[in-house]
Amino acid sequence: MAVASTMLALGTPAPSFQLKDTEDRLVCLDDFTTAAALVVVFLCNHCPYVQHIADRLAELSAEYIDRDVAIVGINSNDPDRYPEDAPSSMSEEKRRRGYPFPYLFDETQEVAKAYRAACTPDLYVFDSEARLVYRGQFDGSRPGNDVPVTGYDLCAALDSVLTGMPAPEDQIPSIGCGIKWRPDNEPDYASR
Repeated sequence: MAVASTMLALGTPAPSFQLKDTEDRLVCLDDFTTAAALVVVFLCNHCPYVQHIADRLAELSAEYIDRDVAIVGINSNDPDRYPEDAPSSMSEEKRRRGYPFPYLFDETQEVAKAYRAACTPDLYVFDSEARLVYRGQFDGSRPGNDVPVTGYDLCAALDSVLTGMPAPEDQIPSIGCGIKWRPDNEPDYASR
């Protein structure tokens, strides 16, 4: 069942995180404080919505990293119920897709809760002050809808931030697979 993002309030400060990447290194929000913008993407390995955009996400990420944008991917899925999303599989997915950004595992799912993440992919753009300026879809493409995967919405938000303009006002929620919460850990907002 497709789930929409919760649309965290614009202006929200980036919630802190300290998570391990696919090479067992600790990565935290403070590692990205000098970037002109920060993109946080909640994703996973198995979701068809993520698979649908993954190659373009990797390409777009490489382009924007060269323009002083920091990008981080976070997997918050329960690996006990979805073993294909376990940390042991994340290294292979990062390599296969060519993700040029750190791919982190949110074992406790507390980071996903702090961002009010609901689906994969769920995207957030923060400005140089670490304030939320965009949350929503990568673009209008979905598996099976024949709309080309371009990353248009994310690019428009990033281009606005990088040129000192306000992010687009029309922000459409992301749609994807619901985050796979541990049975005893589902947040209140996930059952809306």
